Amino acid sequence: MNIFGFLKEVKEELLKVAWPSREQTIRYTILVVIVAVAVGLFLGGLDYILTVLTAFILDQYGQ
Repeated sequence: MNIFGFLKEVKEELLKVAWPSREQTIRYTILVVIVAVAVGLFLGGLDYILTVLTAFILDQYGQ
């Protein structure tokens, strides 16, 4: 298959795609940002708690 045949098939497939509306795209983008921030805060908080706990244990029981 040559490059022109491939590009023609790509164009045909792209015409079949159900693209989201502008409003859906904005809504999904905001949702992804919120979830990413929430997961980042959760993991950051967990890391902080474990760091403090590890430092406490080492201070109490370490040499």
